[in-house]
Amino acid sequence: MKSVCVFCGSSPGANPRYREAAIAMGRELALRGLRLVYGGANVGLMGALADAALAAGGEVVGIIPQSLVDREVAHRGVSELIVVATMHDRKAQMADRADAFVALPGGYGTFEEFCEVLTWTQLGLQYKPCALFNVDGFYDPLLQLFDRALSDRFLRLEHRALVLTADSEQSVLDQLAQWTRVSSDKWIDRDRR
Repeated sequence: MKSVCVFCGSSPGANPRYREAAIAMGRELALRGLRLVYGGANVGLMGALADAALAAGGEVVGIIPQSLVDREVAHRGVSELIVVATMHDRKAQMADRADAFVALPGGYGTFEEFCEVLTWTQLGLQYKPCALFNVDGFYDPLLQLFDRALSDRFLRLEHRALVLTADSEQSVLDQLAQWTRVSSDKWIDRDRR
């Protein structure tokens, strides 16, 4: 693992712990010599994450669509800023440049980005670990939904286990580093056809 993509909010959120966690994650990535790949913004948790990684001597790759550059939210101080045409291009570039994925607290975009790369791992389109940094239980409701999908037979147990979860930056990164690929058929009822 050489690079980690972190999805997180472009807002700081209501809880100061979210920003503290973003700073801690950025710093820990740099201290471990891991490249940060993220959405390229200078605002909210995204800006705090990137600033912390840079301050600790880390390499930071920001990937941002032109429409957000036009709104003046691009982080001009990152190691490499890649401007793309669309949000789809942004996500594809982020996925290509990362060996693993982490979601800090955020909104719709964070949820969607995380669930997309998780689905790609589930389907075997990539073999990259995916973790939720569950700051102050932020992701507990989502984890409950995943458990419901498991009990209602929309997920296999091995696919539910693809969602790594921790409440500290060290534990998140340790789990990503120790992850091993699990391969199985996504379709639960394939044998019944």
